[in-house]
Amino acid sequence: MMMNKEEAKEFASKWLPAWTGNEPKKLAEFYSEDCFYLDPAIPNGVKGKNELIAYFDKLLSQNPDWIWTQVEAIPMEGGFLNKWLAKIPVGKKVIECIGVCFVQFDNHGKIKRNEVYFDRSELIAEIHRYLKSK
Repeated sequence: MMMNKEEAKEFASKWLPAWTGNEPKKLAEFYSEDCFYLDPAIPNGVKGKNELIAYFDKLLSQNPDWIWTQVEAIPMEGGFLNKWLAKIPVGKKVIECIGVCFVQFDNHGKIKRNEVYFDRSELIAEIHRYLKSK
């Protein structure tokens, strides 16, 4: 499955909002049963939808109000590279992170591989400041 920029933009317009609102099962609907997912918090990743939902349960419950938007889509074999902007509330401050992830699909249009990369040092520092102030 090769997506062009417009198709990737259309997919992201549905998928990225599912990261907001603490609905892990809704988000997991975009993924295949045998998916692979990783981000900086789990560098070895999770495999399969059951592990993914367990991870999303924890991750989304800690970040129910973050907002993800696409900055740019770059088509690649099997999917697209997604450059994104995340607005992550930490106390009264909102951290803005830019990162990338690649998204590859199975033959049914479900995400089979999603790897997320970004520098989270500012986010971690702000979380520590917030926790110390409490």
